[in-house]
Amino acid sequence: MPRQPSPSASLIEMPSAAWKRSLARRLLAWFRRHRRDLPWRQSRDPYRIWISEIMLQQTQVATVVPYFNRFLEAFPTIEALAAADEHEVLRLWEGLGYYRRARGMHEAARQMVARFDGHFPTTLAEIGSLPGIGRYTAGAIASIAYDAQAPILEANTVRLLSRLVAFDGDPASGPGQKQLWALAEEILPRRGCGDFNQALMELGSLVCTPKAPDCLACCLAPLCAARAQGRQQEIPRRATRVAIEAVREASVVVWHGGKVFLRKRAAGERWAGLWDFPRFPLEAESAPAARRELSQKVREQTGLAIAGTRHFATLKHGVTRFRITLDCYAATSRGAKSRLAGGQSQWIEPAGLERLALSVTGRKLSRMLDDPAARSPWRASV
Repeated sequence: MPRQPSPSASLIEMPSAAWKRSLARRLLAWFRRHRRDLPWRQSRDPYRIWISEIMLQQTQVATVVPYFNRFLEAFPTIEALAAADEHEVLRLWEGLGYYRRARGMHEAARQMVARFDGHFPTTLAEIGSLPGIGRYTAGAIASIAYDAQAPILEANTVRLLSRLVAFDGDPASGPGQKQLWALAEEILPRRGCGDFNQALMELGSLVCTPKAPDCLACCLAPLCAARAQGRQQEIPRRATRVAIEAVREASVVVWHGGKVFLRKRAAGERWAGLWDFPRFPLEAESAPAARRELSQKVREQTGLAIAGTRHFATLKHGVTRFRITLDCYAATSRGAKSRLAGGQSQWIEPAGLERLALSVTGRKLSRMLDDPAARSPWRASV
């Protein structure tokens, strides 16, 4: 059973100058040998670094690489991103999730055109003033692009630094964050801060992993207090698990004259601004009750009257603390006129869905439409 930390154990004592020199020497030597060849490391271009850092938030490196390459091909400059339609930005972001990141990038690019003549700002304060850029992201960009002495703190470095100094406190708390930021700043070398910060993140990602840190392969093992105490598995303190809530929803593919109906998700909804099939919580248990509920809710959401409703698939997916069971239905509309405002809905042939930015489940549904079970129950006239 893990021992209880003493009150003084939650206070970080700043390391000695000799310890810091050894840390920098060992870490940078390891990074020169083991750094991954990633597309955003091919230059010091702050635009490329910025795009990669935003994409890497809560997303694994292997997932980000193809998105990064496609995004830079479509928007190679700040001006190109600023001039893009938001829908196109969201379409290229589709699948990465947390779409507010993409909207923040789009707005930040517009601000860079307006405030900095299309150039990426060069000071930490200016970078941090842009939408969607917090303290960590500003520090990462400033240090990697400009070699600024800017500390960073994110999931990998929180774990690595906590183990190095055997920090017993809560790393997610206000006091814990304050101490770890102070430590991240204290250990920065005078030069080479960009490589140093990247090396910290790389070592945390590849070696000092959450569940099974490879201490035998770690270049910093001789400096690690948690390893010396045999406590690397219990540090950092585990976050309290968030309760998972089961949710049941329905999505309806409404057909009319060979086209399907889509609505743009409104502000405040999940996936706001993306296109989706009519979707809502489903309460009914029996099939007849479900058909009645679907007809009522489709009418309330869109103004369309549907008939011939039938179930054709069930999808399961997670969004933050929700685990969603999505029942998928096909139906036919008795008319094509929706009550939604112009630009908030459209009828479209299935072949055209690839051009739209859809929610993750909307995209999965769009690729099922060749299945006869997902087709219109009968052929309706235009």
